[in-house]
Amino acid sequence: MKSLKMKLIYRKHKKAIWGALGAVLLAGLVFFFSYFHVTNVEVMGTTRYSDEEIKTMALQGAFTDNSVLAVLLHSRVDVQDVPFVEGFNITSLSHNSICVSVREKKAVGCIPYLDSYVYFDRNGTFIESSKNRDELVPFFDGIEVSHVIKGEKLPIKGSSVLTTAVALSTIFQKNNAIPDHIEFDANYQITLTYGDVKVMLGKDEYLEDKMTRVSAILPKLSGKKGILHLENVNDNSKTITFEQDLGEDGIIQSVDTAAAYENALANWHGGYDEEGDYTGEGEYDENLNYVGPKPTEESIAANGSWLGGYMEDGSYTGYGQLDKDGNYVGPNPNENSDGGDEGDTTDYTEDYSDTQEEDYNEEDYSGDEEEY
Repeated sequence: MKSLKMKLIYRKHKKAIWGALGAVLLAGLVFFFSYFHVTNVEVMGTTRYSDEEIKTMALQGAFTDNSVLAVLLHSRVDVQDVPFVEGFNITSLSHNSICVSVREKKAVGCIPYLDSYVYFDRNGTFIESSKNRDELVPFFDGIEVSHVIKGEKLPIKGSSVLTTAVALSTIFQKNNAIPDHIEFDANYQITLTYGDVKVMLGKDEYLEDKMTRVSAILPKLSGKKGILHLENVNDNSKTITFEQDLGEDGIIQSVDTAAAYENALANWHGGYDEEGDYTGEGEYDENLNYVGPKPTEESIAANGSWLGGYMEDGSYTGYGQLDKDGNYVGPNPNENSDGGDEGDTTDYTEDYSDTQEEDYNEEDYSGDEEEY
């Protein structure tokens, strides 16, 4: 009898212990899933999709609403059917926050092929095709391929064309100046299109130098139509010519960029800062008179056909209304907030006296070209 009684007591204690353990485990699970319940999801690494779209695509597996299990079970998610996306990485930010990082396929350019756009990476590998063009990716015309296979390198005709395309794409992204269209002709000469302005870069030479100048000049050509020539820019020549389409009555003045820059720099008396210390870049002269920023080839080129910037004493400030010979040319028309009237920026004669107009005779004009 005593033995039976002991067994019953043991069973009761065992049930009590298991009951207590079950209650603790249940409480732990409730705490675990409530405390680590995801209430905030941050998305990083994409400009193509909205945050909500990424969340829907990435958080499809079990327990993705738990910040611990989501990382343990789904830290890396690979996908096959999402355009321009290789997959997602999930990391924990806090007990109730996770981050979804998008691993995008980096397209450096696209080309037309049949009725679609074919996108390729910096190795020339075909990564995606689409009926729609992504304007954030440079569009190249004149790159010929015989066929395309997704995941394989494009059979591009011309061994150096891909290298050039990748170099241009990198420069465009850095300068935030992606053209509407990039074209290679039969001789692989490069032409860019920005609205109504065509930029002739010529051969794949000095691309960084050329595009730096293009970026400085383009804002000053807003509202204009014509061709910006940079084919001859090299170590020895910095002259850039804008062939502006002004109609039959248009007059375009010729400016030697290199000579204009050298003369402006020679007559700029700045280099001192506000404390009177010489830095070489300060905008004050030795007497602490403000003389404007140091002229650069880009700033001179951006002035277009305006030859001003000089003061009565012959010094260059960039805002003076005289040219280097002391002729009045007015304020810089390129600095007008309204951009001025189209076609009028090269004709400064209406405000001049008869004597001043004589300084702009036929010998001063090329008749069809404007140089920076």
